[in-house]
Amino acid sequence: MNRTFLLRNAMSVLAVCACVATASAQTAPAQKKPANPTDQAVLLGQFGDWGAYKATPGGKKVCFALSKPTSATTEPAGRKRDPSYAFVSTRPAEKVKNEVSVIVGYPQKAGHDAAATVGSAHYVMYTQNDGAWVKNAAEEAQMVEAMRKGADLVVKSESALGTKTTDTYSLKGISDAIDKAAAECK
Repeated sequence: MNRTFLLRNAMSVLAVCACVATASAQTAPAQKKPANPTDQAVLLGQFGDWGAYKATPGGKKVCFALSKPTSATTEPAGRKRDPSYAFVSTRPAEKVKNEVSVIVGYPQKAGHDAAATVGSAHYVMYTQNDGAWVKNAAEEAQMVEAMRKGADLVVKSESALGTKTTDTYSLKGISDAIDKAAAECK
């Protein structure tokens, strides 16, 4: 299946969550709150630092493991951005299983790849808007396996304004979260 199609589809899933959150926020007082990917999802279980979730945007089932960074640094220090998240997603209707992606919390520098590291393994991540995905789809299963066995996922990216960011995600509980999400999306 075309990688661009998959990327756009993943973005549309997140956009559905963002649109619903925005619509509900428009009826509330005028405080801007970034869309949270879990707003329209059901928590299936919390496993260490990772949660397993299920959502049905557009009537299509999506299951995912999700975590927030345990540490984040920006260069220059103190730059503001929206929350960041790491995902491992399954979308049965599209035959997508264990797709690794990250939301970094700001639009990224055009034409600039992000970098992900798990232990001694390094992965290049394609960026689009505020998202990043494993560039070489053939490495995705290898990355998921490394995440299951590793201690931390480190993602480095650069914003459109030149802010360099390093997000570190604990991988404690990821195996159970991925397994729970996969079981729900068979």
